[in-house]
Amino acid sequence: MKKISILSPCYNEANNLYILFDRLKDVFEKLTNYDFELVIIDNDSDEATKSIIKDLCTKNKKVKAIFNSRNFGHIRSPYYGLLQTDGDATVLMASDLQDPPEVLAELIEKWEEGSEIVIAVKNKSEESAAMFFIRKLYYNLINKLADIKLAKNYTGFGLYDKKIIKILQTIPDPYPYLRGLIFEIGFNVSKVYFEQPTRKRGISSNNFYSLYDMAMLGICSHSKVPLRLATMLGFAFSLVFFVLGFGYLIYKLLFWDEFALGIAPVIIGIFFFASIQLLFIGIIGEYIAYIAIKVTNRPLVIEKERINFDA
Repeated sequence: MKKISILSPCYNEANNLYILFDRLKDVFEKLTNYDFELVIIDNDSDEATKSIIKDLCTKNKKVKAIFNSRNFGHIRSPYYGLLQTDGDATVLMASDLQDPPEVLAELIEKWEEGSEIVIAVKNKSEESAAMFFIRKLYYNLINKLADIKLAKNYTGFGLYDKKIIKILQTIPDPYPYLRGLIFEIGFNVSKVYFEQPTRKRGISSNNFYSLYDMAMLGICSHSKVPLRLATMLGFAFSLVFFVLGFGYLIYKLLFWDEFALGIAPVIIGIFFFASIQLLFIGIIGEYIAYIAIKVTNRPLVIEKERINFDA
């Protein structure tokens, strides 16, 4: 029997873990040619969540757990957990049930047809229309900026062949953008579409900062366009202001008594130029921060404990 590893990152999901495991069991009862394991990587959750994870591990050896020594964030922890799996294929899915376990059958079917990577794309979502629209705008933007073609509405939920996991294990990236890295690798990528349900239990740990962090990581990882744009706009604005300044000078020299320069154009020019500078400095700062994270080469995660990996 082929083994499917289910990697489920977790942070304060006490209300969802039992249901997640039961739904996975129901799915694999119908997939009789496959065995599965559930690998939960816990990002320093509350005690209630840790207790439930340990209870699941005690009752069923199919459940494995990695407990991080602290919260390593929503980017590093899931990627590290992915590298710890050893199934014939690995499925990465959130533990909040917004990645429906029932989609697994379609993912496995596409995999068996020869696709090393099968990504799950949400073509519909029960989340707020405003948030879905903002996400759609971001995916359109990053696709225009990126050096490679990325998938819209793909969050990492998908199936990855053992071959892909082994390749990822050879890439020493301390802050990886998985959604882009998958397409950097290449190979056959198939898509499965699903409707994302709303979160019914618990509170999402995502906030404006975490979403912004993911967005900027995607742009900095796969595009130099913002830097090039800043450079080109810098030259363009410099030329415009030089022409304006030279024009003011000539006009003043020709009409010294009639033309009063006034302070308004100076103030407007200073504030406009300063705002452009701050924007460009911010863009450069994002890339510098990205480089700094890469060169420090810290470990993705430091483990505190793991359970059932030697079972």
